[in-house]
Amino acid sequence: MNHPILVELIRGAIVESVHRGSIAVVDADGSTVLSVGTVDRPVYPRSAMKMIQALPLVESGAADAYGFGNVELSLACASHSSEPEHAQTAGRMLAAAGLSEPDMECGAHWPLIGAAAEKAKIDMARAGENPSQLHNNCSGKHAGFLCCAKHSGMQTKDYLNNDHELQRNIVATMEDVTGEAIPGDQCGVDGCSAPTLAASLKGLAQGFAKLGTGTGLEPIRAKSANRLMQACMAEPWYMAGTNRFCTRVMEIGKGRIFAKVGAEGVYTGAIPELGLGIALKADDGAERAAEMMLAGVLNKLLGKDTDLGEAITALTTRPINNWNGINTGEMRSVGV
Repeated sequence: MNHPILVELIRGAIVESVHRGSIAVVDADGSTVLSVGTVDRPVYPRSAMKMIQALPLVESGAADAYGFGNVELSLACASHSSEPEHAQTAGRMLAAAGLSEPDMECGAHWPLIGAAAEKAKIDMARAGENPSQLHNNCSGKHAGFLCCAKHSGMQTKDYLNNDHELQRNIVATMEDVTGEAIPGDQCGVDGCSAPTLAASLKGLAQGFAKLGTGTGLEPIRAKSANRLMQACMAEPWYMAGTNRFCTRVMEIGKGRIFAKVGAEGVYTGAIPELGLGIALKADDGAERAAEMMLAGVLNKLLGKDTDLGEAITALTTRPINNWNGINTGEMRSVGV
C-alpha cells in the first residue's frame, strides 16, 4: 500500500517530512465525489464515530427525559480537553439520571490535550486534586451511555461489554449508518474501554452524509442525527476544547461544517448543505497530518465560498516556529 503524499513539512527550501493517507468524500446515496488512496478497507474510526455512538441517547428519549440541550449533546460526542467545564458537565449529566462518577468504566487520566488542558492539570495538582473518570476525554460519551442505559431500563453495570444491550444497539446503528456489516473481528477496544467498530472510509463518509442530510435514515434516526450534529456545531468547544482543531473548524463553519477527530490520524466530517460526508486517515496515525488533510478537503469543497473561503484556505498551511519564536518552516496540505 503506497498512498499518496497529502501533507508536507517544509524547513527552508527543503521538504523535511511527509505524511501519506487516504480520503473519501461521498454523498448520502453512495456516489463518490473524491477518493484518494485506499478507501474500501476497514479502519477503526476511534473517537470519530462518537456521534454514531450517541444516537441511542437521543433516539431512546433519554436526552429529553434528562433535559439535555446542545451543551450536553455536544459533550456526548466529544473528545474533550478535560477543562473544568467539560468534567463538570459530564458530572451533571450523570446526576440527572441519578448516577455518579463511580458508575463510569472509562478510567481516569489527567487533562491531556493542549495548553488549556495543561493549565487545568497544573491547577488541579496545586490544589492537591487527583483526576477522576470525569476528566477522561471520553467522559461525555460514557455519561451518554449510562444515561441511555438507565432511561431504557438496561443494567448500568458492565455497560461496555460487547454483549450489553446498549453496545449491541450501537453495532446495529453503525451498520445502518455506514451500510456495512460489522463482524466480530472488526470490533476492538478503544482507549476508554468502549468497543470501537471498524468500517471503510467510504462507508463512514457515506454514513456522515446520511447523518448530515437525513437521507436514507428512518425518520427518528434522521431527526436525532440532525439534533446531535446541530448541537456539536452550535457548541463546538464542548466537543473539543480551547484552540482545538475541531473547535476552530466548526467555529469557522458557523453551523455549516461538522468535524470530528479520532485517534490514530482519523477524521470524519459533513457539509450538510452540499450533502457530503468526509472520512480520512493518515497512514502514520499523526493527528497533525489528519488535520491538514481535512483542511485540504474543506478547501477543495469550500475554498471558493464567498463567506468561508478565505478562512478555510488559511487552514491549509500552518507555520512552524522554534522556541525563540523564529519561523522555521510550515506544514501544508498537498495532493487533494
